[in-house]
Order: sequence, then C-alpha cells, then structure tokens
Amino acid sequence: MNFDYFVGIDWSGAKGKKHRGLSVFTCRAGKNVPTKINPPGGKSAFSRADIISYLTDISRKSRVLAGIDFAFAYPTDENGDYFPNLKAGLFQPNTALQLWQMIDAINENAEDYYGGLIWDNPDYGRYYNAPSGRRGSLFASRRRQTEIAAATVKSPSPTFNCVGPAGVGTGSLAGMRLCYHFSSSASIWPFQSKNANLTLVEIFPSYYFKMAGVNPVNGYQASHEGLNKALRFFESDSVAVGFEAQGPDRDDADALISSAALRALSKDKDCWRIHSKAQREGWIFGVKSDNNLA
Repeated sequence: MNFDYFVGIDWSGAKGKKHRGLSVFTCRAGKNVPTKINPPGGKSAFSRADIISYLTDISRKSRVLAGIDFAFAYPTDENGDYFPNLKAGLFQPNTALQLWQMIDAINENAEDYYGGLIWDNPDYGRYYNAPSGRRGSLFASRRRQTEIAAATVKSPSPTFNCVGPAGVGTGSLAGMRLCYHFSSSASIWPFQSKNANLTLVEIFPSYYFKMAGVNPVNGYQASHEGLNKALRFFESDSVAVGFEAQGPDRDDADALISSAALRALSKDKDCWRIHSKAQREGWIFGVKSDNNLA
C-alpha cells in the first residue's frame, strides 16, 4: 500500500476537552524525522475532536496511514463473545462495528468522545476494572490474540483494565467512539477494507521501542540517545540536538517513534497479514503471528 503521510498519535481517554497527553507526529516517505503537529488555533492542547478534524483534513487529498494508541476491540471467548456470560436478553455485539456503535450509544451524552459512562451501566459495567475502586464482578485479565503474540517483545495491558498508568481501557473506550465516527469514511484495519484515503491502525509505541532494542523505562526512550537509536532502527533521520519530548508521560516520544515505525513497517507485507481472530479482536500493527492469513 502506498501512503503520502504516516501519522503517529499518542491517545488519551481522560475526561474533558483539552488533553496534554494527546500528541501527533507525521512524516512522509523517505528518511526525514517525523515532525510535530501542534493543536489548532494556538490551543495549548488537543481535544479528541481536534484529532478527528486533523485526520479528516489531511486525508481529503492525500492517502494517510494513521496509527493511534488504543485497543480497537476486545478479546473474544470460545463462543466469540466480547462480554462472556452476559445476562440473557442483553445486546451482545457480534462485530467490532456493533461494539463501537454500542459504546458510542452508551456514552452519547459524554463530551469529546469520552467513553467512561459505561462503567456506571449496571450490566456492561461489571466487565471493567474502573477508577475509584469500581472493580466489576465480571472483570478478568483476558487477552486478545495480538496481545499474546506481542508478549514475546512487550506485553500490553488487558483491555478491560481502566486503572493505573498502563490501563489502556479508558483510552480504548474513547477510541472506539472515534472508530465508530470514521466507520463509514475510513478503512479501519483489519476490520474493514475500503477505497478510502484514510487508513487507521492500532499501534503500541512501547512495542516499537522494544523492537528497536530500546527499553521504555525510566524515560530512556524519550532521551536523545534512546530516541535516535530507535529512529535508526526504523531507517529514519535523527532528532536534532536539544529535542525534548513534551507531555505528562513524554507523549511526544511515543507519537514520534510510531510515525517512523508506521513508515518502515508498512513496507513489510507480513505486517498486513493477520491472525484468524483479528477480524473480531483487532491487531496491533507490526506484531507478527505464526497464524497469518492473507
């Protein structure tokens, strides 16, 4: 697949409309180091709506591969259910699109694509480990097949966990609302393929650092040395002397390396081949599986 831009986005699922943890970097084909995209209108931070506007605008006339750091779907059990043992009569999504639509509907009154209202739902809320001590009675540390495959390099947090610095669940809820927004206009890999300028894929920045031999602990991945080592692995030019990754968790480093990784990995045909469960559960771009399908 040929793309004009490769966009790495470090995501946030927090409440509110301004998120210092949202970071966007982009690059074109070649070796130039990815460049930072600033929030529009002189804002100090992006909203999630700003991210949607940016992706919409940049893909109007260009082909864009955009990676965003959240789980695009949930693990399924042996029956193919996202929510095992759900009370009889309740809606059980059968596809990722149905899952996104359900989460969007439950959170329709939450601003800026926030998804945490589902924690207060008496039925679906029981599956989440939510903030303020709200550990649901049906919460379990279940793993998607892509997370099992990724564990040989770096293991992601369980998708229903919404607590702690590694808790991907809150961002995933907001992200699934973004997926539903783009479901009719973008190609959301690997769930749907269409002739669209915008292709969205799931990314895991820490995985890309580990691929490159950079251990993302104690901020080393955001250091000048760590970043440039990872960038060289992905055949990118280096950041300039004095570059400092901004954001509460050095989020710029994650978005920057993701942009470079997408550019490099998108040329590998095996990165576009998926496990048989990926059509339901999603797949982290760049993670390879022993059980690939064309």
